[in-house]
Amino acid sequence: MTIASPNERLVAPDRGEFDARYLAFLTTVADLRPSLHRYCARMMGSVADGEDVVQETLFDAYRRLDSFDDARPLKPWLYRIAHNRCVDFLRRRGVREDAESEADVPDIVWPDDPPGPALGRAMEHLVLALPPMERACVLLKDVLDHSLEEIAELTGSTVGGVKAALHRGRAKLASSPVPRARVAGASSPDVTALLARYVDRFNRRDWDGLRELVSADARVRVADRFSGRFADSPYFGRYARVATPWRLVLADVDGEPMIVAEYEVDGVWTAGGVIRLTVRDGRVAEIADYKHCPWVLGSASDVRIL
Repeated sequence: MTIASPNERLVAPDRGEFDARYLAFLTTVADLRPSLHRYCARMMGSVADGEDVVQETLFDAYRRLDSFDDARPLKPWLYRIAHNRCVDFLRRRGVREDAESEADVPDIVWPDDPPGPALGRAMEHLVLALPPMERACVLLKDVLDHSLEEIAELTGSTVGGVKAALHRGRAKLASSPVPRARVAGASSPDVTALLARYVDRFNRRDWDGLRELVSADARVRVADRFSGRFADSPYFGRYARVATPWRLVLADVDGEPMIVAEYEVDGVWTAGGVIRLTVRDGRVAEIADYKHCPWVLGSASDVRIL
């Protein structure tokens, strides 16, 4: 079976029905994942949180694949799962959802396809000032160019509700042109100093010195590859065996302190992945390494080396 586009519908053969679904799922994921991550990253306000949501989305979709309706296209189904995951994450984070109910307004007279700006990548982070429903509609329409009908389906709203949310969201963006600073990922001086020591020791291949910075019960996750206890992981050893010259640098990624892995190719240092450390009680408690997910750093609108 050949799948030419993530918008095509699944057509399962008489035998191997689940295998056909699985192959179509893999093809769709490969084509769709960067744009799906871009949406989730902007909804969450963090490229790392966005990738975490994408991975949970794909895991959830895979578990439900055997009950998927072949008459439906995969793309809106995956976006619907991702959207709901984003809203759940935002609720757990404490974001109020007051505007969600406002989207379910009567289908009053709105322009059939209300015109809006094509938001450039450097401006996409402005949507963080919007409530989740307005944020989703602006992202899906003005960034990812979804139709009103598609947006209504994946947000669980109506076309009238989507138009209303777009109208409100665009009006708020137009009246508040100054980007709102992201403070959730801001680091204290002590945390920044710890991250700098981590980078320095990593670059000197001082593995014993690095282990002194990591708590005994730390967790490590190499996205799409491994998740478990740091003590059971060959994490440092895998970096030690990388043949391509590499180094780590401390960076500000869309307002969040992270570590960027750079690789030297033909004499040029190029960013190849991003690492986020969680610090508790003065030690590294969690390591999330997204080196196998190049779209994560590619979705960032502002990366500054510190």
